[in-house]
Amino acid sequence: MGLPPLEFSDCYLDSPQFRERLKSHETELEKTNKFIKELIKDGKSLVAAHKTLSSAKRKFAGSLNEFKFRCIGDAETDDEICIARSLQEFAAVLGNLEDERMRMIENAGEVLITPLEKFRKEQIGAAKEVKKKYDKETEKYCSVLEKHMNLSSKKKEVHLHEADNQVDQMRQHFYEVSLEYVLKVHEVQERKMFEFVEPLLAFLQGLFTFYHHGYELAKDFSDFKTQLTISIQNTRDRFEGTRSEVEALMKKMKENPHEQQTLSPYTMEGYLYIQEKRHFGTSWVKHYCTYQRDTRQITMVPFDQKSGGKVGEEEVVFLKSCIRRKTDSIEKRFCFDVELVDRSPAITMQALSEEDRRLWIEAMDGREPVYNSNKDSQSEGSAQLDSIGFSIIRKCIQAVETRGINDQGLYRIVGVNSRVQKLLSILMDPKIATEETEISTDWEIKTITSALKTYLRMLPGPLMTYQFQRSFIKAAKLESQETRIKEIHCLIHRLPEKNRQMLNMLMKHLANVAANHKQNLMTVANLGVVFGPTLLRPQEETVAAILDIKFQNIVVEIIIENHEKMFSTVPEMPQPNSQLHLSRKRSTDSKPPSCSERPLTLFHTSHSAEKV
Repeated sequence: MGLPPLEFSDCYLDSPQFRERLKSHETELEKTNKFIKELIKDGKSLVAAHKTLSSAKRKFAGSLNEFKFRCIGDAETDDEICIARSLQEFAAVLGNLEDERMRMIENAGEVLITPLEKFRKEQIGAAKEVKKKYDKETEKYCSVLEKHMNLSSKKKEVHLHEADNQVDQMRQHFYEVSLEYVLKVHEVQERKMFEFVEPLLAFLQGLFTFYHHGYELAKDFSDFKTQLTISIQNTRDRFEGTRSEVEALMKKMKENPHEQQTLSPYTMEGYLYIQEKRHFGTSWVKHYCTYQRDTRQITMVPFDQKSGGKVGEEEVVFLKSCIRRKTDSIEKRFCFDVELVDRSPAITMQALSEEDRRLWIEAMDGREPVYNSNKDSQSEGSAQLDSIGFSIIRKCIQAVETRGINDQGLYRIVGVNSRVQKLLSILMDPKIATEETEISTDWEIKTITSALKTYLRMLPGPLMTYQFQRSFIKAAKLESQETRIKEIHCLIHRLPEKNRQMLNMLMKHLANVAANHKQNLMTVANLGVVFGPTLLRPQEETVAAILDIKFQNIVVEIIIENHEKMFSTVPEMPQPNSQLHLSRKRSTDSKPPSCSERPLTLFHTSHSAEKV
């Protein structure tokens, strides 16, 4: 129920009912006063909490902005660039949002705290002052009235008349104060409906403005969020692909580390203990040593693996001869002596094992010299770019496009290996290859797609050749997409004719596959993941080569997306000042035979009775 109205006429009667009604108004004012006081306190706490939150968010944003991603390798993919930029984008959004929060906080004092304090002081405080005056006058009037009522009727008429006048004046003054008090009580009760509520509305409006600003930021951030989500997914997919490759390489290294050595500019390298003569005797110091046969240069770096730092200066010497140390001539095992140019006497080195000593002595043409070059070139495969090879690829493509173009996971789902090998053995039979027949519908699409991929891997070199592999990778690392396309276009037209023809056939097919990605779920990016490591197969298995797979995938994506342009016209070659052009010129000065020029041996197998 609402408060009862206070009538001015009741001020003259000053009845108990009037006093009860006035009391209810006073109680409400006191409750309002306490509530506003508590609200001001809570409002200040809220503002302080916002300031603390804003400070924490700014610190968080600052940490995001300062962190810089560093990728493995010498370049980043577009997806990695997007992900690396994401932290700065997050920081910018948070900073922008906190700027708006600070504006809201600064306005909170003006629109909420100050008006509430003003209302409490000027209105409720003023009503309290009038009440004090009213209570004081009530007490004063009642005292005079009681005193007047006790006057004796025997007093002189003049004295009684004078007393009556005094009481009348007091009564009139009391009535006036009572009227003023009632007016003030009514005024405060009415004012609180707007002067108290209006600041709260203004504060909430500030909050709504802040939240709306966040909404607008979220809308502006939406495009980058979508791009970032795609980049994260692409990067995750590449990680899943490369992780298995890296784990497989690690397993090979565990099983047979000596056969998995990477190509190195040095003939031999590794840790050796070198005997050093000191005034107090001899000591053996661990060094990391490298040796180059063509210059006979030995580099020795004293290094402590436990601390991970050098323990001395690097020394460069030149080999004169190397002699195995007899076992009975020294207490240490695995030792050999190295005679140096312009330095004597010879120094004694200790290898890590008997096998390690043998390798060092072979590399230095010691007592048992055996030329130890780095890895031989890739062994010849059982497939080649001849009419049979083109027939196999053409028949596989025809079968896929005729009856499997919409199969989900096309080229990702792998066929049974025994079936794949059986199909290949049939297709590689010269008699079958010359027949203009299609692959039988008895063969599953996944078997056919696996056969196509397997045949490409069986080539002695990748379809896009080892010679241009680094150039393709460099092209994928260029910043401008337009420049990437131009460079890759040029490189394709430098491939051997047969390589380019087969690549054209394959890319036209993959473009058709990608055009049906809504049904088969094989987008250009997915096809790049599948065919990148095959078409740009690395010459050696290393972690660096595996990490370059993501750029191999990008190269394939670009060719698929631009396949008509890539194979239709001969591009203009880049200007001589182009880094890629210089690298190409250096590579063509000592151009190795192309895949089509190498002598290849085709592995023939008898075909089964199954129809092709």
